Amino acid sequence: MLDFMLVPTVLFMVIVAPIWIVMHYRSMRKSNQGLNQDDRQVLEEMIGTIDKLGDRIDALESILDAEHSQWREHNARTQQRN
Repeated sequence: MLDFMLVPTVLFMVIVAPIWIVMHYRSMRKSNQGLNQDDRQVLEEMIGTIDKLGDRIDALESILDAEHSQWREHNARTQQRN
């Protein structure tokens, strides 16, 4: 019975365990590196898009203020009812 468990245990300790440990620490090191260049570029593009959308919202609000000066009060009343 002991011989039956000896072979799988030795195989696990010699082959599987070292690979498992190396892969674990490699993934830990990669996750601790932070953002790579591609991630930084995507983040910068997203920030640019957010800035553009903020400018568009400001422009739309100024147009609504000029054409329909009571739109803010109407919107507030509508939201209070819901």
